[in-house]
Amino acid sequence: MTWFVFGFRGFGQHGKGDGLFLNLPAPVQGSQFSAQIRTVVPSWSYSAIVTEIGSLFLSGFIGGSPQQCHCFSGLDCQDVLPSEKYMIVLMKEKVECWNMATLDPAGTLPEPMWKMALPAGHNSVLPLVANGYVMLQPPFFRELPPTVQAQKIALGNEYVVLLTTEGRILSWGSGRHGQLGHGDVEDVWEPRIVEALHGVAMTEVAAGGWHTASISEGGDIYCWGWNESGQLGLPSKMLSRERMNTQEGTAEGDGDEVSEYIAVQAFPALIDLPQESEASKISCGSRHTAAVTRSGDLYTWGWGAYGQLGHGDTKSLDQPNRVEFFSQKQMTVLNVTCRHWNTYVLCQETKRAT
Repeated sequence: MTWFVFGFRGFGQHGKGDGLFLNLPAPVQGSQFSAQIRTVVPSWSYSAIVTEIGSLFLSGFIGGSPQQCHCFSGLDCQDVLPSEKYMIVLMKEKVECWNMATLDPAGTLPEPMWKMALPAGHNSVLPLVANGYVMLQPPFFRELPPTVQAQKIALGNEYVVLLTTEGRILSWGSGRHGQLGHGDVEDVWEPRIVEALHGVAMTEVAAGGWHTASISEGGDIYCWGWNESGQLGLPSKMLSRERMNTQEGTAEGDGDEVSEYIAVQAFPALIDLPQESEASKISCGSRHTAAVTRSGDLYTWGWGAYGQLGHGDTKSLDQPNRVEFFSQKQMTVLNVTCRHWNTYVLCQETKRAT
């Protein structure tokens, strides 16, 4: 299996090479990876890579220096949640928060500014941990109500969404762009069920900058929140005006057409993939979205200014388009991770019908 990356690379977090961005997928590779990559999670200016043997690699703009690579081995690292100021590191028996300004280029483990022991045999995926979740700002640990049985948690810029073991979605935090899915733009400070999805069991949930996406048991995609760049897969006023400017030499549209565009979608909206494809995985970047289908295709949409959609250009899209690179290479996409302005994809080579 191989990880691929496309999108913003202005701080060298994809390794050596020229250019501000990659608009076609390129493999994540390097001699420093002595074991299979388990997961890759990008921050704004660097990427964190966890290997199957528990080592942690950081590549990019770190500690004020560009294009550095830090290696921390022997961690039993399971997962990581990075930001510019702090990094949460999940290990087999504990979770720690590191201050990014204190990292030692020699690979010496930093003294954690916060840590918490975890029960033996835990099977968490950040930001979810035992009895609660972690965030990239103090207080780093937040408890969940004992009545909430969480399966997965996703963090947006100013809000949280949670998938329960029963397939329900709860959300709380800032709601100013409709990203909570409660039908309004009000803030909510306690977990609240997204009532519009009542009776529809969900299997996946993802949070972007100010938009949210989920997948039902039947493989349907639902999106809600901010649609400024078409990241919901719904008609975007901005993109329509860009198309009109290109095709007709004018950026003006008539009032009837503008009324059909969606800037904020406060209720979950059903998004159709081409060819009635069923989705299995979904992830949200700052203003773009990517979904993996059960047949192993990748679809992306939203803001594409840094090539983060993987279509070989920097165009933005307000409807899902298949990334042809993987089908042309006869690769099956297994998973996808978006964060901010780039996209990481896990693939394997297979012979399959296109």
